[in-house]
Amino acid sequence: MNFDISLPECSILWYDKNRERQETYAGAETAQMNEKKNNNIVNTPYDDVFRTLLNDCSSLIIPVINEIFSEHFHGDEEIIFMPETHFLNRQDGVEEKRITDSCFKIVGKKEKKFLYECQSTADNSMLVRIFEYAAQIALDQGEIVGNTLKVEIPHSAILFLRYNTATPDKMAIEMKTPGGTVCFDVLVMKAGRYGIDEIFEKKLLFLIPFYIFSHESYFLEYNEDEEKLEVLKSEYIDIRNRLDGLLEAGQISAYTRKIIMEMSDKVVENLAQKYENVREGVTSVMGGRVLEHEAKTILREGWQQGRKEGRKEGEDYGVKKGKLEQAKQTAFNLKAMGMTNDSIAKAVEVGISVIKEWFGEN
Repeated sequence: MNFDISLPECSILWYDKNRERQETYAGAETAQMNEKKNNNIVNTPYDDVFRTLLNDCSSLIIPVINEIFSEHFHGDEEIIFMPETHFLNRQDGVEEKRITDSCFKIVGKKEKKFLYECQSTADNSMLVRIFEYAAQIALDQGEIVGNTLKVEIPHSAILFLRYNTATPDKMAIEMKTPGGTVCFDVLVMKAGRYGIDEIFEKKLLFLIPFYIFSHESYFLEYNEDEEKLEVLKSEYIDIRNRLDGLLEAGQISAYTRKIIMEMSDKVVENLAQKYENVREGVTSVMGGRVLEHEAKTILREGWQQGRKEGRKEGEDYGVKKGKLEQAKQTAFNLKAMGMTNDSIAKAVEVGISVIKEWFGEN
C-alpha cells in the first residue's frame, strides 16, 4: 500500500529592488489529496492514552521499537522527544496548527529518530498524516551545507488498534522527484495480534491498555453472558498479577504500573460505553482506589528523578524544583484517580492550601 507524491521541478527567482529580495518557489503538489484528507484529524481518547504512555512512561517504547524495526536497544538508552508546533497551509488557504509529540530519538551507542503514531480505524488515512509530520520534522531539523539542503526522514511506524484482512504489514510513501523516485517504508504494528503471554515475554507493556480491542467483537456476548464475562475478567486478573510481579521484581515502577492500569481503564470506559457489564467488570479488576502508601511510593520515585536532574544541572535548586514539580504532577494524577484533597496533601506532603492553589480552588 503506497502513498504517491509528485514533486515538480523547482526554481528560485532572485532580484534586488530597494534592497528587497523576493523569492518565488514552486510549491509541492501532492496527488490523491481529496476532501477527506483535508479535513482536520480529531484526537480520540485512544490518542490521548497513546501520548500519555509515550510521554509519562517513555521507557516502555523501547521494546516496541525493537519489535517493529528489529532493533536491539537494551532499554537503558536515553529517549529525547522532539515536540514541534507546525502550521500546515491547506489547499483552501486555511492554516492548520499541528503539534507532533510522537517523534523522538533514542540515543545510546547509536542514535536514531523515530515517528510513531496510533490509529483506531482500519484504513490507510494515517499515511497522509505521517508524510506531513515526517516532512515537516525533516525540514525543521534540516541544515544547509554549502548549496545543499540536507534533511532526514525519521523511521516511521503506525500502531493499528483495529485492523482487517486488507490492513498490510507495511505501507510506503513514494515521492517522484526530478532527480528520481524516493520511497520509504511505514511499518505497521497490529495491537490485536499480541496475546498476554507474548506481551509480557517481549516486554510490550505499552500495548496492555489497548489489549481490550482484541475482544471488541465479543462485547455483546460478554455483556449478556456472565460466565464469558468472568473469562474476560480472569485475563485482566492475570495481567494485573503479572504487573504486580514486575513491580515486586523492580522491573517497573509503581508509577508505571499505575499509569498502565489507569490507561487500561480509560480505553475500556470509552470502547465499551454501550456495554455496562463489560465496562464495570474490567475496571473492577484494573481500577480501584489509590492507597496512600502507593501514592508516596510514586512520589518518592519522582523525587529521585528530581535529584538526578538536579545533579545533572549541578545546582542545588534542581532538587527542590524537581520535588515540587513531581509533587504537583502526582497531585493531579491522584486527583484524577478520585482521591480527596486532604488525602492528596498527605500523600505528597504539602499543605492543603498548596493543593487548592494547584487545583484552582482558592
